Amino acid sequence: MASEKSFKKRKITDDVDGGVGGGLESLPGDIIADIFSRLPISSIARLMFVCRSWRSILTQHGRISYSSSSPTKPCLLLHCDSPIRNGLHFLDLSEEEKRIKTKKFTLRFESSMPEFDVVGSCNGLLCLSDSLYNDSLYLYNPFTTNSLVLPECSNKYHDQELVFGFGFHEMTKEYKVLKIVYFRGSSSSNNGIYRGRGRIQYKQSEVQILTLSSKTTDQSLSWRSLGKAPYKFVKRSSEALVNGRLHFVTRPRRHVPDRKFVSFDLEDEEFKEIPKPDCGGLNRTNHRLVNLKGCLCAVVYGNYGKLDIWVMKTYGVKESWGKEYSIGTYLPKGLKQNLDRPMWIWKNAENGKVVRVLCLLENGEILLEYKSRVLVAYDPKLGKFKDLLFHGLPNWFHTVVHVGTLSWFDTPLDLW
Repeated sequence: MASEKSFKKRKITDDVDGGVGGGLESLPGDIIADIFSRLPISSIARLMFVCRSWRSILTQHGRISYSSSSPTKPCLLLHCDSPIRNGLHFLDLSEEEKRIKTKKFTLRFESSMPEFDVVGSCNGLLCLSDSLYNDSLYLYNPFTTNSLVLPECSNKYHDQELVFGFGFHEMTKEYKVLKIVYFRGSSSSNNGIYRGRGRIQYKQSEVQILTLSSKTTDQSLSWRSLGKAPYKFVKRSSEALVNGRLHFVTRPRRHVPDRKFVSFDLEDEEFKEIPKPDCGGLNRTNHRLVNLKGCLCAVVYGNYGKLDIWVMKTYGVKESWGKEYSIGTYLPKGLKQNLDRPMWIWKNAENGKVVRVLCLLENGEILLEYKSRVLVAYDPKLGKFKDLLFHGLPNWFHTVVHVGTLSWFDTPLDLW
């Protein structure tokens, strides 16, 4: 009986490899690419494992090359910070709205890294940091399950504060992970540390960087030190990757309250100040930087959840800043059910997290996240809000805009 089942299983596999795959392979390459480009990334990922022929079709020169999502029809990764174990869900906005359902990834590394933070998403890959052990970093493609544990840096500090960045440069074809370490030094005394306004301020720092590309080997995969950090940044990962540069916001100092916009060039690995728009509110904690359709944007928060979005139309030119969007107060229905006082939601917001601007959709609507619980689409032409209700949404989540691909930074498909 067992041998008969094994024979049937081999027969089916052979038929798929020699029949279905062979027929599809006979079509012109541009037609094949057009067919797969219409499928959601989750479907394409499953097709990779149908048979060898289909897997070969979806690769070029042994490397995965197809992508079905775009910045205007992205995958939304929902990072759920559960009490015991983190989870990662996703919504594929390239599907028809009625068919969009929340799906959950099975994380291969969850036993070794049960709690993690998302450092950034770039070119189809995620960079994750272990929230229990800060020195542990992972590179991960959620759709192919490729993962890589990045080496730990040789320079470790017992008492430290970390700021991360992750990006890809189109010219150099390299991924780079940036780690900015603020620390108190090796002495057990208070040298190198300052306590002000109830908060520890670290006076020493080091900038570390790791490069990954097709030329990367196990021997070359190591951290390099770029010296001392020229700025003290707000403790959160880089918010926007624009023009091959990561962007950060500086933390105000005691006698210099002015905040700065600073870029880190992934090619020449240098920091540079970016001119800010002439608008109020930029010295407060409740503002963020975001990439909308390839432009650097500053989200300036006002009272009661109001916000303005300023767009730098020509990168690096101060005069090109302009206020493109103004979004008024809105309380999603999903939040009204959980609040005794509706307006409480707008008070004590940490770093403007009450409303997060995520991306600009293909239809011109702005995708927003409210209080880590509700997704909302805002139509700037009509000034109307629409709650997005998807089946299976977790109760609490942090949304990461992700362009899903089947790529990996240096590994041919057959070496999985």
